[in-house]
Amino acid sequence: MMKTMALSDLLQRLALPAMAVVALSIPGAFAQEQPAPKGEMTSQEEVKQFCTNIADPARDQRYLLQKQELEKLRADVDSRIAEMNKRKEEYQDWLKRRDVFLKQAEAGLTDIYKKMKPDAAASQLQEVKIEVAAAVIMRLNPTQSSLILNEMDPQKAAVIANIIASASDPNTSKDPS
Repeated sequence: MMKTMALSDLLQRLALPAMAVVALSIPGAFAQEQPAPKGEMTSQEEVKQFCTNIADPARDQRYLLQKQELEKLRADVDSRIAEMNKRKEEYQDWLKRRDVFLKQAEAGLTDIYKKMKPDAAASQLQEVKIEVAAAVIMRLNPTQSSLILNEMDPQKAAVIANIIASASDPNTSKDPS
């Protein structure tokens, strides 16, 4: 029995050194990072080298993408400017036609009121917008204008007279109201 005890005791004493031998025999188990020989690179140096090698092409690609985006934005802005210029021309054309029409309408309207009797003209001019009435009366000769204003409601006639007076005042804005 003593032999078995001695054998188990021997196994216990040898188990710890045997495990150490096995652990040390596994490559890299407790290995520390050793500097690579001069011809070889470590993984960190390889990553650094890779990043350095692709930095310029990556920057160039970024610049190319930014340039393409800017060109796309410029084309969009140019097309919008062209559309706005087209609409501006359409608006200016419409405005010219409107001004020509208004001048013809004012001239025709003034001619109509020139041929009317003062009392009929006064009753009709009281019903239109005050600015229109003032414009018509301004275009008539002073004799007709005074006869029409004489036939109008005194308050409306006074407002029209004020508008006409303001129109001739150089210190007044162009807005007749």
